[in-house]
Amino acid sequence: MSVNTAFYISIILTIIGIVVLYKINPRTALFGAISIFIYTCLYTPLKTITPLSVFVGAFPGAIPFMLGWVAATNSFGIESGTLFMIQFFWQFPHFWALGWMLHEDYQKAGINMLPTKKRDKSTALQIVLYSLWTIIISVFPVTGLTGDLKLTVGSAVLVVLLGLVMLFYSVNLYNKMNVAAAKKLFTVSILYLTLLQITYLIDKMYLWT
Repeated sequence: MSVNTAFYISIILTIIGIVVLYKINPRTALFGAISIFIYTCLYTPLKTITPLSVFVGAFPGAIPFMLGWVAATNSFGIESGTLFMIQFFWQFPHFWALGWMLHEDYQKAGINMLPTKKRDKSTALQIVLYSLWTIIISVFPVTGLTGDLKLTVGSAVLVVLLGLVMLFYSVNLYNKMNVAAAKKLFTVSILYLTLLQITYLIDKMYLWT
């Protein structure tokens, strides 16, 4: 596929996607358009310039997680904001684990995705810290301060346990500093987000009705 062909296909799919979101409600289309703009016009060009591109990319990466709430309620509030923050913080240990695994490949492409541009203790420590923040924001709805996005105590305990598993593998990467540990963290981070979402859904559907 040529670059021009890929460009035209992406334009067509972008327009179709925004139109579909607009038919749901204008707010959903707006956030979808913002996500596309940041990803293509800011995050992608920054990837060859600075590791801070990961921070910029975390914004469009976190928008889809909250988009379902905005689509269903036609409003943006503490609920969708909380969902956004969960996905936002989660992306750092997840993506830096990937960056650790594929560091040489990224370097060949002239891209530095790790925060210090290398596999060092500072990068590993930041992965641990963002894992902690992910756990904190993921369990925050149990406080009752997040509007209609609620979490029962039992579900909160499960979320914490899931988070501790991811934290364990983050610390494991910090201690071992190797690709094998990064692969394990990457896999666990995917499982964490999947099981977290399932827990939230079950809690919402059956425990708060």
